[in-house]
Amino acid sequence: MIKGNNSFRRKVIKTSLSLITLTGLGAFGLISSANADKYPSKPIELVIHAKYGGGTDTTARMVSIRTRRNLGTDISIVAKRGGSGAKAQNYVLSKPADGYTIMALTQSHLYTMARGKSKMKIDDIVGVARAMDDPTFIAVSGKSNYKTLEDLVSASKKGALNWGVAQIGGTEHIGLAQFAKEAGIKFKVVPFGSGAQMVQALMAGKIDATLPNVSEAANQVADGSFRALAVMAENRLKDYPNVPSTYEKGIKAKCSTTRGYAVLASTPQPIIDQISKAMVKAMKHDVFSSYLSGAGLTVESSVAGTKIWDKHLKAEYKIAASALKELGLVK
Repeated sequence: MIKGNNSFRRKVIKTSLSLITLTGLGAFGLISSANADKYPSKPIELVIHAKYGGGTDTTARMVSIRTRRNLGTDISIVAKRGGSGAKAQNYVLSKPADGYTIMALTQSHLYTMARGKSKMKIDDIVGVARAMDDPTFIAVSGKSNYKTLEDLVSASKKGALNWGVAQIGGTEHIGLAQFAKEAGIKFKVVPFGSGAQMVQALMAGKIDATLPNVSEAANQVADGSFRALAVMAENRLKDYPNVPSTYEKGIKAKCSTTRGYAVLASTPQPIIDQISKAMVKAMKHDVFSSYLSGAGLTVESSVAGTKIWDKHLKAEYKIAASALKELGLVK
């Protein structure tokens, strides 16, 4: 028992508690470091929100081929379908933040979060690697009277044209809304349910313009069925040197479909870095590089590590949340 005045006893107790707290924090740091040193010591789950055999699944499997080798462990693809990513997000939230559960991420996830359709918030996750960045063309039929972006903008200021999109509140719709706002034009949205149907509608002359991804419209642009008036990006694409960017035309609106991977934000940083390094290395290999080139994309423009990708997806979320609110789809 400590004898003496109350002031002395309080100082002794306060010092003891401080030492206990610091010891605890130090132990936590050592545990986290130890876990990171042993990572990975068991198989990893890569959670997708779409059906097996689809684009998200195929991309995840292509990424996993070499990532398994780089990390020295197995990676299983697990589909949790429902709610435009909500079921997958809630499943990931139920798992420990230890790097053994990785979530495949597309714009659908961002829209679901922004609309409050799942428990997950954007700050609950951190991006570890970007696999694809598929820019969007502003395209018209090859037979259209609109020869340039200026022609299309001028006509759209006189009256709203019919623009095809896959989904209301989807990537094309949000991209169109941003373009219209920056260009000061009017538009009418015609949803078709999928990107493929949207492209077919333009080929059939059912709409005036649409916003297909480069991978969706590459063949049609090549054979002249479509005329790409612009790419919604800051710079021109290497493979399409004659297609101007929206930014160079003074319209600061960009749009692309991205696929990447994320883990819970509280995952230890050394594990985040390890996953990011392994995935980026895998995606720079010829196996994945060939997969990208088959879709008209490149490693240089698509693949990115955690710093670039996390910043990118957070910026995309901010744009999406604002656009959805302006469109009246978020209160």
